Amino acid sequence: MSVSNKTKSALFYVVILLMSCAIVLAFVFPSPLVAVLPVAPALMLMPMLRQKHIRQIKWSNDYNLGIDYIDEDHKKLVHLLNQFSIAYDYAQCEEFERDALHELVRYTKYHFRREEALMEEYGYPNLEAHKEEHKAMIDAVDGYVKIYQEQGHESLKQVTNLLEFWLINHIKEADKEYSNYLERLGADVFDID
Repeated sequence: MSVSNKTKSALFYVVILLMSCAIVLAFVFPSPLVAVLPVAPALMLMPMLRQKHIRQIKWSNDYNLGIDYIDEDHKKLVHLLNQFSIAYDYAQCEEFERDALHELVRYTKYHFRREEALMEEYGYPNLEAHKEEHKAMIDAVDGYVKIYQEQGHESLKQVTNLLEFWLINHIKEADKEYSNYLERLGADVFDID
């Protein structure tokens, strides 16, 4: 049985209320049976609450480009994406959800500008194609933000899936490509261990 995130949140609060009633009843009435009555439904609801599927991207050193500030940007993007996924999965506060989405979009745009400036500085031959990938992603996310503003929480699953897939693939392919170019060029941007 699949239960929506909002239903899970409501059930969580019901379980807390039932457990609180059990504690109060245990103090008011000496019979243990009276205190157990609210606990039984709470225990029956617990399996549905434990079905939360939290998607988290685990950072892998395979994603490192060797350019410290770009790698730090990528790690922050993964962190922000994970925060956004938590906001979506738990659906307990629309403001947290909205703030997580807007911070992710804001930082993504900031990161893209930094990356594009680096590629431009070193004359990366595929800069325009890379910029187009960035623009396509921002356009897609901006479209999802508009849908979210119109439809709310349930529209976020699509943007979460898109970002998880796109970010990691973009780092491993397109970003590795410009990193390899800069390395062949002998650009002074790489961390030296």
